[in-house]
Amino acid sequence: MISQAIIIQNHNVLMVRQFVDRGDIIWNYPGGGIEDGETPERACIREVLEETGYEIQISKLLSYTNGKYTYEAQIIGGEIGLDRSNADNDDIVEVAWISMQDDSKFDTYTRPILDLIRSN
Repeated sequence: MISQAIIIQNHNVLMVRQFVDRGDIIWNYPGGGIEDGETPERACIREVLEETGYEIQISKLLSYTNGKYTYEAQIIGGEIGLDRSNADNDDIVEVAWISMQDDSKFDTYTRPILDLIRSN
C-alpha cells in the first residue's frame, strides 16, 4: 500500500525525481509505503516530510487505485530539501516544483492524477 500527495502552488506541482522498480528515473508525487499501524493519511504526511522537507495538511482523498492513496494537500511548514542522511531517500535524485504545463515530466501514472486536479 502506497500513500502520496499532490501539492500545487502557483501552477507548479511538487515532485520527486526517483529511480523506480523498472529501472527508469521518473518524476513522481512524493509518497511511499504505509507502515504497520499507520493510517494512509499519517503515512502521506510522514513521507512528504521525509522526501521534500515540507509539512503538509491533507485536504481530501483524491484517488484510491490499486492500493495507492493519493491525497490533495497544502504546505503548512518546512522548506524544500532532500534529506540525504535518510537511507529511505536513496532512490530520490531531486525534489523540485514542476510546471503543470511541462507535459514532458508527467507519465501514464502521474498525468491522470494531475488531470483530476485540473477538472476540479
